[in-house]
Amino acid sequence: MGISIDMAPQQEIAADIAVDLDRVRKPQYGRYLDECTPGQVFVHPRGFTFDRAAMSGFARTFMQSNPLYLNTDFAKAHGYRDVLASPQMVFNVTLSLGVQNDSEKAIANLGYYNVRFLQPVYPDDTLRAFTQVLDRKDRGPDKPGIVLIRTVGVNQHERIVLQYERKIMVGARGDRLPTTPAPAGPVEFPWLDEPVIELPTAAASYPKDLTGPNTYYEDFSPGDIIVHANGRTITEEHMALTYGVGNSHPLHFDRVFSSGLSGVMSGEPIVYGGLVFAWLEGLASRDVSENAVWEAGFTEGYHTQPAVAGDTVGAISRVLATEAVAGEDMYGLVTLQLIGVKNISAAAALDTYGAELFIKEDTKRKLGKEKIGDKIFEIERRLLIKRRPQ
Repeated sequence: MGISIDMAPQQEIAADIAVDLDRVRKPQYGRYLDECTPGQVFVHPRGFTFDRAAMSGFARTFMQSNPLYLNTDFAKAHGYRDVLASPQMVFNVTLSLGVQNDSEKAIANLGYYNVRFLQPVYPDDTLRAFTQVLDRKDRGPDKPGIVLIRTVGVNQHERIVLQYERKIMVGARGDRLPTTPAPAGPVEFPWLDEPVIELPTAAASYPKDLTGPNTYYEDFSPGDIIVHANGRTITEEHMALTYGVGNSHPLHFDRVFSSGLSGVMSGEPIVYGGLVFAWLEGLASRDVSENAVWEAGFTEGYHTQPAVAGDTVGAISRVLATEAVAGEDMYGLVTLQLIGVKNISAAAALDTYGAELFIKEDTKRKLGKEKIGDKIFEIERRLLIKRRPQ
């Protein structure tokens, strides 16, 4: 039986209540370096139900070309029970669910590692997320430290959908206000040490004219470099898109906060890196992933420069490896390096920098090389791609 409450007309009473400035509260979220304890587990608040319209909107906004995320009949013909949420949407939502607990005080996101997509996400599925602190590195009193965390996203059936590690740069608390306390007591952290991907089998016949003819497994050879034709100019839309996936870090949407910082992050709100990644992946999708049936994962991903509204991003992919799948003749694995640039076309960036574009930026100092200011992102990803139908 429901609750019934008789509500009297509301009266204005603020003028009759004395203001007590000794009772001001200023809640703080995220964690400073000294508040990150290895072994600590956070159960992130809220959860996120994937709405069909939001899924379609994300795929279109980020220029996805794979019909699995756009065409319900195509997805069902490939054995899925409905249209799929884009892996980039799943990744962005899962990461964002954790920001309030693990990185709202972070200075920078340093990298993504060991990312694995393990279950499809369908309309009306609900994801929750957990994070465990693995390690904390204090680099001295005048430098921010580095925290290594693991995050897991689970669906309403307690199946792990996504798991990954990332490093964040975080300053010490010093004399600043403490953040909201972590929950007391032990919390189980559902990480899989040996994850297995289980995928449905495609129907014997499925629409073969809804994808391009040059993006099957046989079309990729190690060493190929694919220059993606279009760029994407980011506008202030990025702030609303940040809210849309639930990211609560003020750096991405609070101009008072961002302009009060020092260094390269000072000024306009910085585009949330997960959105930059999603645009780059979308720019590449019609050339490399529209015939993929699964994004297996990615690793060693770095945002090498920030982006702000007005920047235009472009993408280049390099084929690193191709691999047959044991016992499977319909698909093969393709490993690619995805490079992002800003305010220069992908073609011009390749002409200007050549092979230097594909060297990891954080290794260049040791190699005596200069970092590339036009380069914005780098990552390796693996796709399960259909072989060309006979």
